[in-house]
Amino acid sequence: MGSVSDLAVMDKAAQTLNTFQIPFEMHALSAHRTPEEVSAFAGQAAGRGIEVIIAAAGMAAHLPGVIAAGTTIPVIGVPVNATLDGVDALLSIVQMPPGIPVATVGINGAMNAALLAVQILAVGDSRLKAALQKHKNELKTKIISANNELKNISYPFKTN
Repeated sequence: MGSVSDLAVMDKAAQTLNTFQIPFEMHALSAHRTPEEVSAFAGQAAGRGIEVIIAAAGMAAHLPGVIAAGTTIPVIGVPVNATLDGVDALLSIVQMPPGIPVATVGINGAMNAALLAVQILAVGDSRLKAALQKHKNELKTKIISANNELKNISYPFKTN
């Protein structure tokens, strides 16, 4: 995270990774205030066994790109709504120069970032593949159930 104030957003990623039983690290690293630490983190991540990095940042939101520049590990950027409804962070993360890709989710989309990380890891992990399929089936069941419940709600001009 660019700062601990991003924890309110990134908690959803942590909860999702916990649900899938994926070990993870959490750090507050600032591309602007702690550039040496960011560089060290990015450069040493693969050697520590990290396979995917989720990097959240608001405002100028350089953290995901700076990390991506220093590693070959996939980086997923989470734009945080700190100013300008998060659009500034979204544009900063999604507009990376050629050769330095950062996958980007929606503003405050930490849960989707974690799910994307799980999907990346599941490419080589049958347990995660099965867990993802179960998760998607549960989402489907939840929507079907909600739709059935909507049938019981009446309005004077509702026709179904």
